[in-house]
Amino acid sequence: MNQPSQNLVTILGIPFINTTKHQFEKIIHERISNHKNTFVVTANPEIVMYANDHQDYAALIKSADYIIADGIGIVIGAKILKHPIEERITGYDLFTHLLNWGNHHHKSAYFVGAKPEVIKKLQKTVAEKYPQLTIAGTHDGYFQDDQEIVADIQVQQPDMVFVATGYPKQEQFIQKNRHTAKGLWMGIGGSFDVLTGTVKRAPETWQELHLEWLYRVIKEPSRISRLMVLPKYLLRVLKQRRSKN
Repeated sequence: MNQPSQNLVTILGIPFINTTKHQFEKIIHERISNHKNTFVVTANPEIVMYANDHQDYAALIKSADYIIADGIGIVIGAKILKHPIEERITGYDLFTHLLNWGNHHHKSAYFVGAKPEVIKKLQKTVAEKYPQLTIAGTHDGYFQDDQEIVADIQVQQPDMVFVATGYPKQEQFIQKNRHTAKGLWMGIGGSFDVLTGTVKRAPETWQELHLEWLYRVIKEPSRISRLMVLPKYLLRVLKQRRSKN
């Protein structure tokens, strides 16, 4: 990572950038405008725990330029460690902000991920909402061989590449192929589903109370098993704090 240590908060070995959403947006704007190759990881407790159990993945995400605190669990973990993070920066909010910024500055974006029907819907949604943003290309997330996609990215040279295939696949795709375009590369999970309305995001009140996770479980009860990672994550964070005392 490119950030000095004083701007980082390390949780279970994963170094998060400690800044505000506005400051981070400015950093990314500048890097995109200067055609600097940039890899951003949007990490929540699930990703941190997966990295803890898979050292190759941990090394991969630590090779990124920035890891941002996507989940409220990361913010809580930082408080437990007595190194508070200034602000949560959600992957979805950063994604939509960059689409809007790209629209106003005539940038281009490439989209990889989601189901075939969702990526088709995404093309229409982005064209309608962000008409001055060039859609450099799209591809659904159901591919066995990425050579054709990567070759297209290399030809198009988009300012931003958004990969929504879920972890660890999206970060593996980015690390393997980021050298092909001098722009932003960011993994954003299910953001295409949310932008197209395929999956409804929690209302603002729930977001403000940091209860988006609960809203999603209510809407998708099958996700409840994924919540089991949270107490395990918090126990490991408490163990980290005790080891430093």
